[in-house]
Amino acid sequence: MPFAQLVIGSPGSGKSTYCDGMQQFMTAVQRKCSVVNLDVANDHTSYTPAIDVRDLITIDEIMEQEDLGPNGGILYALEELEHNFEWLEEGLKALGDDYVLFDCPGQVELFTHHFSLRRIFLRLEKLGYRLVVLHLTDSIVLSRPSLYVSSLLLALRSMLQMDLPHLNVLTKIDNLKNYPDLPFNLDYYTEVQSLSYLLPHLNKEQNSGIPGPKGGNTRRTTEDTDNDEEPKSKFAALNSAIVDLVEEFALVGFETLAVEDKKSMMFLLRAIDRAGGYAFGSVEGANDSVWQVAMRQDAVTMEPRDVQERWLDRREEMDEEERKAWAQ
Repeated sequence: MPFAQLVIGSPGSGKSTYCDGMQQFMTAVQRKCSVVNLDVANDHTSYTPAIDVRDLITIDEIMEQEDLGPNGGILYALEELEHNFEWLEEGLKALGDDYVLFDCPGQVELFTHHFSLRRIFLRLEKLGYRLVVLHLTDSIVLSRPSLYVSSLLLALRSMLQMDLPHLNVLTKIDNLKNYPDLPFNLDYYTEVQSLSYLLPHLNKEQNSGIPGPKGGNTRRTTEDTDNDEEPKSKFAALNSAIVDLVEEFALVGFETLAVEDKKSMMFLLRAIDRAGGYAFGSVEGANDSVWQVAMRQDAVTMEPRDVQERWLDRREEMDEEERKAWAQ
């Protein structure tokens, strides 16, 4: 039974970089792995795809023949792939039982309300693949409450749309040090609980500079500053309804990833293996003994507080410790 990851996420979230890094990591633990590129606009991949949708159709052909823009062209390409699924099926047969990483396009409508990608995933299930959807989100969203709340809505909608085992991942977590200090510890953002505590920060952000109807900013007036309390955003009721919605579903949570850090990759792959069932059985052709050695301490995990200590609180010190460990 082959296993696969379906890598989705907004443009710039690091999907192709992740696929490249995860393929290298799996190769290091001697697990056979192939990458399939489903993004017809991705013509500069850092990895070598085993199957490339551009061999079936190209974005230039679509835009010229159908008079579509880039976004419409990508939607059209996914519909073409759905209608020509046998082409993909034949390519996957040649991969045997390789663990497959599907590098998907970044247009969010593909995994929020357009159904071609979902129908492709369901047909992969019928071929016998055990699938895990990996939704990548750039950790820069933590730097602004509005970005974070919108990413929660996007994650929730994609989970409901795809209806498959699903993990949300904050990527580029090693860049957090470059952003302004967060009002809460990292575990607050990864566990997605008590979102009401975020509302004052969200109101403050919106009051400090909301884009106006002509591109300007709606800022606090002199009368506002005379008040002792921070005025509520005009979107306060909407903000409250959104965070209540996310909390009521109680589905969204985040793993973290620094793609160049082997421990971070190891713990993420362990979570993926649990979600997809790989951790509970063996796969023909995979060298399980190497992976079992890497995962020998089954109880060891990287909690959000450990991630915060590694990349925020003690980054320089722990970088130096890691350099010394590698030298030894």
